[in-house]
Amino acid sequence: MPSTGKISREFFRSQIAPYLGVDRSDVRIGPKHGVDFGVIDVDGTALALATDPVSILPDLGFERAGRFAVRIVLADVAVSGLNPSHLAISFSLPPEMADDDFATVWGAIDDECADLGVDIVTGHTARYAGCSFPWVGGATAMAVGDHDDIIRPDGARPGDDLVLTTGPAVESAALFASLFPDQIDCEQRVVDRVASRLDDLDAVRDARTAVDAGGVTAMHDVTEGGLLGALHEMAAGAGVEFAVDRASVPADPDVETLCEALGMNRWSATSSGSLLIAVDPDSTVSVVEALRARGTTAAVIGRADVGSGVVVDGESTQPPEGDASWPVYEALLETGQ
Repeated sequence: MPSTGKISREFFRSQIAPYLGVDRSDVRIGPKHGVDFGVIDVDGTALALATDPVSILPDLGFERAGRFAVRIVLADVAVSGLNPSHLAISFSLPPEMADDDFATVWGAIDDECADLGVDIVTGHTARYAGCSFPWVGGATAMAVGDHDDIIRPDGARPGDDLVLTTGPAVESAALFASLFPDQIDCEQRVVDRVASRLDDLDAVRDARTAVDAGGVTAMHDVTEGGLLGALHEMAAGAGVEFAVDRASVPADPDVETLCEALGMNRWSATSSGSLLIAVDPDSTVSVVEALRARGTTAAVIGRADVGSGVVVDGESTQPPEGDASWPVYEALLETGQ
């Protein structure tokens, strides 16, 4: 298990997978490493669920931080192909958080949920000694719909095209540019522009757009482990090989410059808000054009083949051992003290 970040596949298999309580017949998709959501059958209706920590970063501004936090939570259920519909959220707030600041966070969460048609159904809110930013709680996002409309996380098939939105490391680069603008050795123009990209990350609406275009067989939010981690998780789940063309992967020159200044590997740095999408080749053009029409960068970066693993430019790769953004974040925190 890494000292920071999500657990490894081996840790999941040995420490978590054997101990999952009773085996109920109504669980249609249960816990798997690298899978964003689970599915329960409720009298013939599918209930997709995903649970995530709630992260509030005060230096983003509480309104922006609240919106960013709830988008991350809702994204993991949006990749099921169903629209997020319900949210349960728990806050364990640090004692120093003022009422007005919480009101700003909560207002941003309410606005985002209202716009997406999400009902907040239950939760818990309290201040506790020992709690601190940014990890201030947890939330479960839910989506209700037909089982036939579920896009399975292991649904990629040989012959499918692989579409990537946004590009690698945009989230982590944008966060660092927003939180540590004076500690990054880049032109101010680069730092400011990369920081502004945080507001462009919208995996929930991108997932809706891709699903509405048709032909999507699997989707994965590119979080910890970055693009390389997402490729390995999705390929392993489906039992296929992903063949990727590095030159086709969307690249933002300013994000590249900032990552180089920080010494951060873009391909293994978290990029929540980016979606990796497997698409039937007959629908690829429709999916890419629909995403681009709403202003989202999207490109075909490869295809699924018979086999296993992830091949980039003809060479086999290994899953990343950790997320490249964590050591950078810790170093920036230390130098900023």
